[in-house]
Amino acid sequence: MNHRDFQRTMPGAKVHFQRSKSLWSYTRLDAWMLLLLLILCGFGLYVLYSASGQDITYVERQAVRMGAGFLLMIFLAQLNPKIFLRVAPWLYVAGVALLIGVLLFGVQAKGAQRWIALPGFRFQPSELMKLVLPMMLAAYIVRQSLPPTLFRLFVCLVLLAVPMLLIMKQPDLGTSFLIAASGIFVILLSGVYWRYVLLALAAAGAALPILWSFMREYQKQRVMTFMNPESDPLGSGWNIIQSKTAIGSGGLSGKGWMQGTQSQLNFLPESHTDFIIAVIGEELGMRGIVLLIFIYVLIILRGLLIAVRAQDSFSRLLAGSITLTFFIYVLVNIGMVTGLMPVVGVPLPMVSYGGTSIVTLMAGFGILMSIYSHPHLRRH
Repeated sequence: MNHRDFQRTMPGAKVHFQRSKSLWSYTRLDAWMLLLLLILCGFGLYVLYSASGQDITYVERQAVRMGAGFLLMIFLAQLNPKIFLRVAPWLYVAGVALLIGVLLFGVQAKGAQRWIALPGFRFQPSELMKLVLPMMLAAYIVRQSLPPTLFRLFVCLVLLAVPMLLIMKQPDLGTSFLIAASGIFVILLSGVYWRYVLLALAAAGAALPILWSFMREYQKQRVMTFMNPESDPLGSGWNIIQSKTAIGSGGLSGKGWMQGTQSQLNFLPESHTDFIIAVIGEELGMRGIVLLIFIYVLIILRGLLIAVRAQDSFSRLLAGSITLTFFIYVLVNIGMVTGLMPVVGVPLPMVSYGGTSIVTLMAGFGILMSIYSHPHLRRH
């Protein structure tokens, strides 16, 4: 045993060996997660250059946003998870206030009012709720012993419904779905009784006709297009048809980087944002898609491992929700591009061109790394 690696202490009759900390441990970053994120971001920039029509401006802007996201991730990784526990109610109130502000004086674009404009940039407050809502629900649930009582579950549903309804009003069905999922994961991971889960599923099924009556006409059209895209091949079904055509034409090995026809000739709309995986399928083939999914799976498994190893209930619930919400991101985007789900406007994480969503995702990974690097917390 090398004395440089271990330090011996002898309190009383007991002998303890404590491994000396390495320089890397002071960064409070998970090396495996960081490596996987760097690989994913590099792959995303590589694909984005082709998907954007070889416009280097898109790549430069995306790289800057990724850089800002990494800086935020590193900062959040240094914080103790107890800080998130304390500030969760204040962040929730601020997030709801910002959502109300969006409806009152937000910026409109493409028929939706989702952004708040500030000098030099604009941001989407609904993206912040993807982290704030599960943080708030986890902080509320762990105040008492688990599993939560029926009354506390009712309060959780109210806390979930407020931002969800405000975001649907913008309208932004995709983001409201992701935010609802992030909150539901916290509730499920808290050990809620199955009879409550079955009751909630029955209530959700009964509420579907009511939800349909509140949906906008274009949202209803998306659902109908999902059922039968060929009913309007030159209109609402165009995106799905062209997307499946692009993926199918790529075959196993693809047509080659920047050699796609559907994307390069502008047959595929939104090729650099929501439908970017169709570009991957056409140019890099099934091999490219499998490689991307493999990277996603490794990230998700690493996040779940961090959640399992967390030493307190709040950290476990928050880490599990962040990781599973990331999984839903990937599942919904791939599902809608391949025609397995309705189109709801969910970007492909760290690959689709975007601003606030990338920074929010990196902030989530920063919280995961904070939980990873602060394992010795008081148990709830």
